[in-house]
This record gives sequence, C-alpha cells and structure tokens, in this order.
Amino acid sequence: MMLKIIKLARKSPISARIGFVIIVINICAAVFAPVICPFGETEVVGDTWLLASADHLLGTDHLGRDMFTRLIFGARNTIAIAMIITILSFLIGTVTGFFAAIMGGWADLVISRIVDILMAFPTLIFALMVLSVVGTGTLPLIVVIALLDSTRVYRLSRAVAMDIAVMEYVEAARLRGEKLWWLMRDEILPNAMPPLVAEFGLRFCFVFLFIAALSFLGLGIQPPTADWGGMVRENAGAITFGIMTPLYPAAAIALLTIGVNLIVDWFLHIASGLKE
Repeated sequence: MMLKIIKLARKSPISARIGFVIIVINICAAVFAPVICPFGETEVVGDTWLLASADHLLGTDHLGRDMFTRLIFGARNTIAIAMIITILSFLIGTVTGFFAAIMGGWADLVISRIVDILMAFPTLIFALMVLSVVGTGTLPLIVVIALLDSTRVYRLSRAVAMDIAVMEYVEAARLRGEKLWWLMRDEILPNAMPPLVAEFGLRFCFVFLFIAALSFLGLGIQPPTADWGGMVRENAGAITFGIMTPLYPAAAIALLTIGVNLIVDWFLHIASGLKE
C-alpha cells in the first residue's frame, strides 16, 4: 500500500507535490511539537508583542508567549480535533446514507427529512446557538460539529449509494441473502470510495476552517490551549501597531487549506480517469 502511494506521488503533478509537502510539514509539526518547540505551550517568556528575533523566531503574543511555539502546538490541537471531527462525521453520514439508500421507503424518508431540517439552519449560527447552550469544551465542540457536518456527508453517500444499490451485483447479493451490513461494507463502500475520499478532504478543510472561525468568535478551542483561530483573535489588536503577529496563524490556516485542496484536486483527476 505504501509503495503504491509512493509510486503515485512520483507521477503526481507539481501542484500535488506541493500539497504533499505542506501536509507532511504540518503533520510533522503536530507530531513532534514538544521536540521542536523551544518553550512550553502556555509559558510566558518575554514582553508582549516582541518582534521576531534569534530568541523568538516569530516574536511573542499578547501575553508574552513565544509565537513559534504557539503556532506549532496550534497545529497539533487544531489538526487533531479537525481530523477527529471529520472521521466521526463520515462514520455517521456514510452509515446513515448507505442505510437510507439500501432500505428506502420510510427509513429513507424519515432520515432525509431530519437531515433537511438540520441543513435548513445556517451552520455557523446553529453551531453558535448549540455551543452557547451546552458549553464550549472540546467534547461538545467535536460532537456538535460532527453532527452538523454529517448531514453533508449523508447527502453525498446516499446519492452515490442509490446509484450503486440498483446494480446487478448488489441485487445478486440480496438474492443470496446477504445482510444489510454486508451489503454496505462489501458491495456499496468499495464502489463509493473515490467520491467519498475526495469529499473527506473537502470536509476536513471545511471543519478545519469552521473550528478556526468558532475559535475566533470565542466558542471554539478554549485558551490557554493553542489554536490558530483563537491566536488570530487574541492578537488582532497588534495590527493597529503594524505588528504582523496575527498574520502568522492566519497564513498557517490558509496554507494548510491550500495544501489539502491541491491533493483533493489531484485525486479527483485520477478518479475521473482523465489523461493529462
């Protein structure tokens, strides 16, 4: 499997290779944060909003914490939580989407109407409302965003599964007496993988940006935990004095989003079967 990925990477265009580099750098930063960082995540090491220097590569933040350290730990926290939410939303959305497509009838109708109701509300406003009620901890954040995001995954997985469910090999499996879970796992899922994998990348970007937006509004990952969206909000006042501090986490958010999208575009091109 790993050899296959390396082989594909060698044949990939320059845009996909740039995306790979960006993602690998972010993953390494997240995994090896305690080794890379010269200071602790919440350690105050100097005056507020110091400029970049040999001691502080990106200066300090509004409390005098090292920005380079906060940026690296922010990668670990933001990316990890975004990945957990994306995986959870895909588990919920894919299972319910496949179930609705295979069962049809009242099961499909009831689940689809519930999803329609949830999607009728603007996602950000709905999340703000729910988080304001249930609290702003990490667990409520994960559960709320995963449930909201699973509605989008449900729509895609149901549409893809409905096209596959009418194929002859699926009907043959039904006639053999295969159970629902077997049909979902062995017949529908393998044939639905290309669009779902591409959607996974796009959903990760959405969740990643959504967490950053909630943190910027004060309802995402809570301080003193480092988070890129929260770091932009905390240091926004530095712009008034011509200090670039809040632009570092903003650039990190934009760069990772671009990197993931470059990989998704390349994968979609491969899955489409089009030639260069």
